[in-house]
Amino acid sequence: MNGLSLGTMQFTAVVLMTLLTFKLLVSHKRSQENSVATTARWQMAAATMILAVHFLLQLTLGLRAMGVTQSVMLNLTMLVPASYLFARAVLSLQKHGQLSLWDRWAGPLAWGVIMILLIAANIADGQPLLSDTPQRQWAEMAGALCYLLMQTYYTWRHSVALQAMHRALQDYYDRETVSMLVWMQLSIVGLMLLALMVPFAIFATASWLLFLIAIAIFFFIFYMVDSFCYHLTSNAQATMQEAESSVVEEEQEKHAAPEVTEATDKAVEQWIAKGRYRRAGITSPVAAAEIGIPRYQLTAWVKANAYESFSRWMTTLRIEDAKRVLLEHSDWSAEAVADYCGFNSREYFHRIFKEYEGMTPAHYQKMHES
Repeated sequence: MNGLSLGTMQFTAVVLMTLLTFKLLVSHKRSQENSVATTARWQMAAATMILAVHFLLQLTLGLRAMGVTQSVMLNLTMLVPASYLFARAVLSLQKHGQLSLWDRWAGPLAWGVIMILLIAANIADGQPLLSDTPQRQWAEMAGALCYLLMQTYYTWRHSVALQAMHRALQDYYDRETVSMLVWMQLSIVGLMLLALMVPFAIFATASWLLFLIAIAIFFFIFYMVDSFCYHLTSNAQATMQEAESSVVEEEQEKHAAPEVTEATDKAVEQWIAKGRYRRAGITSPVAAAEIGIPRYQLTAWVKANAYESFSRWMTTLRIEDAKRVLLEHSDWSAEAVADYCGFNSREYFHRIFKEYEGMTPAHYQKMHES
């Protein structure tokens, strides 16, 4: 990679990170924020600002052109806190700000160890600051390992929290809301890949490899920040908090009264017979209230009847309904069938029907008409 292309890439990175910082700073005007979301937004803005300064220093000082060590020292100094702030911002949203001591300090601790390693190497070799010595190379490799360990910890914490969020939605909501967590899942994967790519980025000398890594990092950061801002402006936060609160309340209700299986069976059957499951967007608390039983009894009934979750039960009822409608009303369009059975869109109905039945609605209709 020649000086011109390297400089162009660094300049582009400065502009991109500056624009993303600005986007994060002004996104509160359109967002549905609470104190946790506001803190997470500021943390992410600080991360993009650090990266903007990082690439600006790379561009103005020409550290990459000087050699590997000079660039490595800056990368470890700036990329570690930026990655920590990204990771903490996402984790704060997942945990509603209730972070453990390790969640709060694993990043600063890793950064502190890296700084000690670099400073000790500079003192030990007695060479000028930007010299390339074996001691500094070892310190840089150890620093890269600390960075990887830090991000591995946050990836584990993210994954555990994400699984809990998925479970809460499945036991609460009747339609596909998991899509609102896709950006979070991809961000978790991206942060880990970033940690794996950084050692290559800071030690590699091949121009093509540096270019590919840079493009991947730019794309991932843009996607994460843009998705984060969209998440704040949507109703995803409210839905997620409502689902998680429902799970907590349900756990508290379990000890309130004994379970009446026969009464539950009868009440649920009457509710199904009325076709109330067709209402799009129905939640577990609403269904339980309409049936006339506590939520924990409804959840117990769902699992006792071999359904994995409330949303799985709703989908199964609607698929069976759709199969009947497809045969009884061959003149209905796919949109009409989807709307009647409670699916929120034709595309979602088509995909879920194929997932459950192994064929499209049109194929199912033709197969049973012949």
